[in-house]
Amino acid sequence: MNWGRPRSLQARQQLAASASLIAFLALAGYALDRAFIQTAESNLEQRLQNYALAYTADTEFGRDGELIEPYDPPDPRFNRPGSGLYAQIALPNGSWSSASTEGPTLPPPRMLEPQEKKFERALPITEINGEPGEAYRYSYGLIWGAAGDRRAEFRYTINILEDTSTLRRQVAVFRESLWRYLGGAGLILLLLQGVILRWSLMPLRRVIHELKRVQRGQASRMSEQHPRELEPLTESINAFIETERENLDRQRNTLADLAHSLKTPLAVLRARLDNPAGEDELREEVATQVRRMNDMVSYQLARAARSGHALFAAPIAIEPHAEQIVKGLEKVYAGKGVLCEFEIADGVQFHGEPGDLQELLGNLLENAFKWANSRVLLTVRPEQAAPDRRPGLLLAVDDDGPGIPPEKVGLILQRGVRGDERVQGHGIGLAIVQDLVRGYRGTLEVSKSEELGGARFEVRLPPGL
Repeated sequence: MNWGRPRSLQARQQLAASASLIAFLALAGYALDRAFIQTAESNLEQRLQNYALAYTADTEFGRDGELIEPYDPPDPRFNRPGSGLYAQIALPNGSWSSASTEGPTLPPPRMLEPQEKKFERALPITEINGEPGEAYRYSYGLIWGAAGDRRAEFRYTINILEDTSTLRRQVAVFRESLWRYLGGAGLILLLLQGVILRWSLMPLRRVIHELKRVQRGQASRMSEQHPRELEPLTESINAFIETERENLDRQRNTLADLAHSLKTPLAVLRARLDNPAGEDELREEVATQVRRMNDMVSYQLARAARSGHALFAAPIAIEPHAEQIVKGLEKVYAGKGVLCEFEIADGVQFHGEPGDLQELLGNLLENAFKWANSRVLLTVRPEQAAPDRRPGLLLAVDDDGPGIPPEKVGLILQRGVRGDERVQGHGIGLAIVQDLVRGYRGTLEVSKSEELGGARFEVRLPPGL
């Protein structure tokens, strides 16, 4: 099995989409689980608070401050030992506990300041069967005093506890239902995703089928009925097929022309061999015909070379390339909201390879977008030149970022060095720009931007290139 073989597009998309879907469902399940637990704990806190308020209303004290127990608790579980719901009242000189506290071992009741409220989670307890457990506790601080006698006032706190068993059962039931439904939904979505991917890749499979027909000679070219996204591919394939056929025809024509041209000198040599002549005369004739054949071969090869290659790059309009690059950078740095302004002279052109222009603009603009706060300025204008010579070119990119200290200019232009190690990047963009500028015999200057206040990268290409 060839493990190095690349996966098919469908397999790659299926794997990526499936992984994304599973990750999304897992995160969604986790978020819903946490939300349910928080809601359940909030409801539990509210319920314990209501129990505490009920005890507040039903609890009385005698004239001597002795506690008078409530006759009817707010929930029958307070009267059942080890029921999981417990009440404790902390008093200055002791405490009171409900009948349900008999059996389990609970934390001692806590005393709070008057009107102070506190909700605590995961307090350790020992269940009535001796097993360790946990409980939630809601505490409410109060003050009691005899009418008209402030000296008889004293603090007391009502503590309501409930073990976590009920909440755990609720969470377990919820989780079982949640993952069952999410798992079913995920399975259905994965199947639907596979169907959608197969349907969306049908045009690509049709392209492959047509290409195989062309390879087998069953078709002369690709058809024109393809989605817009695949039209550049099929058009390029058709152009490549046509170019190859033209090259083949040109090679055949060149060989045919060459063969036809060589027929006459060869015929002359054959005639000389058939009609004996002097050695000097034959030597001169052979030299003449060989020179003639050499000229013919050189001419035919030069003609084939001229018809097969473009020997110079046409001038390139700069503004369309700049707009295309800026649109891409605005998407990459959409979170920063950077505005890029153009000051491009009418009709200004770049005389060179399109790839060099893309590298030059792309690296300078990306560097400006990376460091700018909100504004970037691209300036392009021709430079004055001597009469009858092509003008030079000034290309400058300004930003309103922190700028570059003069002592660091030489450092950032070195390959593999970044101006700030905390900023993501490889540190070769500006080095590429410098190499390109050197290749065109130009100059690259880095200075402070007078207009925006940040950095200014200025490229000057000489005239006549």
